[in-house]
Amino acid sequence: MLGLVTTKRGELERKDELKRRIDQAARYLPLEQLALSPQCGFASGARGTKLTVAEEIAKLRLIVEVAREVWG
Repeated sequence: MLGLVTTKRGELERKDELKRRIDQAARYLPLEQLALSPQCGFASGARGTKLTVAEEIAKLRLIVEVAREVWG
């Protein structure tokens, strides 16, 4: 599991950067054994995070989009 999408700030990661990092990981493990995820949960602390629900949804959509583009 590649926790490449931060849950600590609302700014979205760039797709090309995520794909580059997935490619780097694929040098060590077959792509079929890898997956993309947030780095941790959106409420990983007692107070949760400062992200809005809309930002959290955008992060999850980004993960789905990149995963579909990489793994089909």
